[in-house]
Amino acid sequence: MRTLSIAAVALVLFSLGACRTAQDNTRDLRSTQEREMTVGVVQREIRKGMAGASVVEALGSPNIVTKDDKERETWVYDKIATEASYSESQNGLFLILGSISNQSGAASTTQRTLTVVIKFDANGRVETFTYHQSKF
Repeated sequence: MRTLSIAAVALVLFSLGACRTAQDNTRDLRSTQEREMTVGVVQREIRKGMAGASVVEALGSPNIVTKDDKERETWVYDKIATEASYSESQNGLFLILGSISNQSGAASTTQRTLTVVIKFDANGRVETFTYHQSKF
């Protein structure tokens, strides 16, 4: 009899500890993967006077490459990321005579953009670079 009551108390404590609210689920809605290109990476890695090969090592290949009338290149990196997340929890306590259950969930959608424009001089070295980031 004593073993049965200890098991029942343990079951109740376990089921109460497993209860999660929508707020708990909302806190779990974070990207599990860091973005490879960020403003911080651009600020840390790109410098005036860098060669194009070093820029490619730091940021990868650009999305757009153009030349002006003096044959100077401009590279554009245009990154768009959409993240949609849903977190759900379901728990319940099932006894011989009845059951109690609870469900909660939260959803989130975020879009981020990062545009980096790098202009090279006649020698193929970084002359200027600018960036713009948005999140909505």
